[in-house]
Amino acid sequence: MRTVGIRELKDRLSQHIRMVREGERILVTDRGEVVAELRQPSVTPEAAGFPGLEQRARAGTVRVGAPNRPDLYPRMPRVLPEGSATRLLDEERGER
Repeated sequence: MRTVGIRELKDRLSQHIRMVREGERILVTDRGEVVAELRQPSVTPEAAGFPGLEQRARAGTVRVGAPNRPDLYPRMPRVLPEGSATRLLDEERGER
């Protein structure tokens, strides 16, 4: 297990991430005190999920929302009537 200070970690972040990918564990120190540990995740993010959520969804006790995808939730175009921006600016500025 390797120990590295915050400054060195920032200076050589890519190198340290590469070492973690290869299985190395790295302790991060701040003024000699260990404040963090870099290591490979114990579970993949996809597998982490919420325990039992899938079973509850199948049982009908919860309903899982749709994924946040742009094709499912398109942004509405912001359309102002022609000339309204100019009119609003004139009202705001008042007489000149």
